[in-house]
Amino acid sequence: MNMKIFVDSDADVRLARRIRRDTGEKGRDIGMVLDQYSKFVKPAFDDFILPTKKYADIIIPRGGDNHVAIDLIVQHIRTKLGQHDLCKIYPNLYVIHSTFQIRGMHTLVRDSQTTKHDFVFYSDRLIRLVVEHGLGHLPFTEKQVITPTGSVYTGVDFCKRLCGVSVIRSGESMENALRACCKGIKIGKILIHREGDNGQQLIYEKLPQDISERHVLLLDPILGTGNSAVHAINLLISKGVPESNIIFLNLISVSRRCFKLVLAFHSLKSLFAFILSDSYYRDFTLFFL
Repeated sequence: MNMKIFVDSDADVRLARRIRRDTGEKGRDIGMVLDQYSKFVKPAFDDFILPTKKYADIIIPRGGDNHVAIDLIVQHIRTKLGQHDLCKIYPNLYVIHSTFQIRGMHTLVRDSQTTKHDFVFYSDRLIRLVVEHGLGHLPFTEKQVITPTGSVYTGVDFCKRLCGVSVIRSGESMENALRACCKGIKIGKILIHREGDNGQQLIYEKLPQDISERHVLLLDPILGTGNSAVHAINLLISKGVPESNIIFLNLISVSRRCFKLVLAFHSLKSLFAFILSDSYYRDFTLFFL
């Protein structure tokens, strides 16, 4: 439901409103109002307000008098509030389609009677699915090849400039699945120390030198408070990685935490295997760790 609205009015109308307000409520004369408007108000509007118009999703001319535009916005908000599919509400959020096989694996890893061996085995299977789906969001180029029978097949070529970055320590559990899917892929590491609920401190980082030229798969299977993930993404952006080139891969999260991530980074693609309600989240993370 992210919508940028620019309310536009004619310059003469804005000036007339200012003259009426300042002369009637502030006791100024018209000369003072025009002098302030020409020296400060109009230049500030042209320099700081008007340039934001090009970033607006909707431009409303005539302000509050434009009932058609206001009704359009109200209908859009009502439509979004009536949607329960998170992927439709947040276009940069992706959740793996739930099948009986996936639900069965989630059942096993959440069962208190599951052995450590089975937990690791089925968690690895889920992580492999997350990685495979994440690779599907990378850019591809069309490519033609010659088949053994001599015919031409039109397919796609994989993105060559790719690397993974794991958030230590849980992110390392996703590295084997990434290596199995992408042979010889470079993998960087980020260690962030938690200090309370909000405090974060970067302890260690080892990233490819040309990471700014690559697409990055950020690996973090458990999204707790979301602070570590936000810190890691900001670090990648500070290294020159475009936000649109980062794909966040996550095994499990709760709704309010994944919302925090997708709302903070609108160009970031976030892929989740499963989104839990708050009541289940604490027990699962304790078992996983």
